[in-house]
Formats: sequence, C-alpha cells, structure tokens
Amino acid sequence: MMMLNPKLAILDETDSGLDIDALRIVADGVNTFKNEGNAVLLITHYQRLLNYIQPDFVHVLANGKIIKTGDKSLALELEEKGYDWLLN
Repeated sequence: MMMLNPKLAILDETDSGLDIDALRIVADGVNTFKNEGNAVLLITHYQRLLNYIQPDFVHVLANGKIIKTGDKSLALELEEKGYDWLLN
C-alpha cells in the first residue's frame, strides 16, 4: 500500500486472524499511510482495531445500505450494544 500510494485504499477485515502484535503493526502502517491526500476505507466488525486507528467516520451497513453514521463513539456503542438495536 505504501509503495503504490493509492488515493483510496480499501482494507477489508485486515484484523482477521491477527494477534495483538500484528494488529499494532498493521495499525501503525495505516496511520503512517493516511494523510490529507488519500483516504482509507477500513472494513471491520470489531472495535479492537479502532483502538489503534482513529476513524474520521463510522458507518454501519445492513442490506446494502448505510443505516447509521457517526464518529468513533458509534463504534464504542456498537461494541457495547451489538447491532440488533439498529436493525429493529
């Protein structure tokens, strides 16, 4: 990603299967990469990656639509409540 320097990087569940050390390495790479000249779309189901990467926005998708948007506090709320409260 750093070598190609794309304007948009889409990272789909990069935290899947990573131990805590590897998670920090990935997060450090994303944090080093992102700047005013590019964007990172980070897809995850878990809060733990967001402990290391500060998102500008958090979007929740269901049935192909964005059903809720917020800041990092939305990710924390999802961690606490799950997704059911948004789907009912």
